[in-house]
Amino acid sequence: MNIDTILDQIFPLPEHSKSVLKTLISEIEFPKDSIIIKAGKVEKTIYFIKKGIVRAFVPQENQDVTFWFGKEGDVVLPMKSYVGNDKNYENIQLLEDSILYRLEISSLRKLFETDIHIANWGRKLAEKELVKTEELFISRQFRTASQRYLELLSEQPEIIQRVQLGYIASYLGITQVSLSRIRSEI
Repeated sequence: MNIDTILDQIFPLPEHSKSVLKTLISEIEFPKDSIIIKAGKVEKTIYFIKKGIVRAFVPQENQDVTFWFGKEGDVVLPMKSYVGNDKNYENIQLLEDSILYRLEISSLRKLFETDIHIANWGRKLAEKELVKTEELFISRQFRTASQRYLELLSEQPEIIQRVQLGYIASYLGITQVSLSRIRSEI
């Protein structure tokens, strides 16, 4: 997915503002299994996924807990670092060889001070990520694992096709055995 499409999904910018923003964005390739964001660090970079799939997870004693998947067109945004310049709590791992667009948070913050359109774009970015977080929270609190699986199947079928079942089971908050049972019932 090209960077113009990704930026416009967040909030359409006037052409001049988009051009200025794009001068700060570079393309980078990473191999499968790379950890591009590390828990416990103040992250300095936002990524936009051109090609590939990622998972966000929190390391736990017995196993990692996956709580988000990203695919082409999605933003990889360490919110605690973006909003408060704080250490984030998640790791972001690439599940495929990937091509990402990279944007330094400090450079973006400087543009917020000089371009109201980019400042509004940054606000919309944070708002959209907040809504995604709220939807995830509501799904985890009020839906069964079967309902969450069906929701994932209907809204993001490529995740089911491209991500290993262990990560999907972790995302749903169940064991792989339970996921296999749910899949056989459907």
